[in-house]
Amino acid sequence: MSVNNKHLATLLLGAAAAFGAYKYSNMSDEEKQNLTNKLKDKFNKLKDEAEGSVDDAKNYFADLKNKASDLFKEHFPEAEQHFNDFFKTDVKPETTDNTGTSSKASL
Repeated sequence: MSVNNKHLATLLLGAAAAFGAYKYSNMSDEEKQNLTNKLKDKFNKLKDEAEGSVDDAKNYFADLKNKASDLFKEHFPEAEQHFNDFFKTDVKPETTDNTGTSSKASL
């Protein structure tokens, strides 16, 4: 049976977890409280940074979309009209024939 990278990583992760649990069990209550407060502060900072990054990403992609749209319009001025014509729903107007019945006109 050979030892591959997954087995080695699992062994190292287990050893690190055991060492951390040992160190935590030997800490005083005050040290445990300080560690907990430090971790909470770090995670709150990380959370705030992530939320700020989400807003930045939304703004970035909105700007990117606007720039691409402007470039597209600059190089292909009639493209917007072509897209509107292409994606327009085909609603055919109703007309009445000589018999008084209504029918849809063909375009």
